[in-house]
Amino acid sequence: MQAANTNKPETDAGATNDFVTVFVGETMFGLAIDRVHDVFIPAGVTPVPLAPPEIVGLLNLRGRVVTALCLRRRLGLPARVGDGKQMAIGLEQGGETFALVVDGVGEVLKLGASTHEPVPINLDARWRDLALGVHRLDGRLLVILDVDSLLAFGAPRHVAGAA
Repeated sequence: MQAANTNKPETDAGATNDFVTVFVGETMFGLAIDRVHDVFIPAGVTPVPLAPPEIVGLLNLRGRVVTALCLRRRLGLPARVGDGKQMAIGLEQGGETFALVVDGVGEVLKLGASTHEPVPINLDARWRDLALGVHRLDGRLLVILDVDSLLAFGAPRHVAGAA
């Protein structure tokens, strides 16, 4: 994602960002489109012994070994009920490829500053340090996820203001 131009006010009415929407249950999340490389159905996942609980396993994506990460587990949500097809989003981080397993993939939304708000204080504590903000849409809340924080599952996370 490009750094914000400090010469322009953040409220520039013409500035928009594109997000790929994904779903975990009924909750809608957004991922910056420039971080998304693939959308696919995960298949042939091989479990990894002693891996963190967020890691579903490893899979082959066009000849590359990819770590599959469950967004539901990463967000601390209960296990999925039902046998519906899951989807995966291919993400790159530090030269590694990850598959973010989600319940569903929606559309690409082009959103401007008029609907953007900072991370709400009442957002679930497990999600706060994984979110960049929210967009209030017609009766829905789109939580924008910070891909860097989302994929930093092995590193210790520090909550701002914690002692």
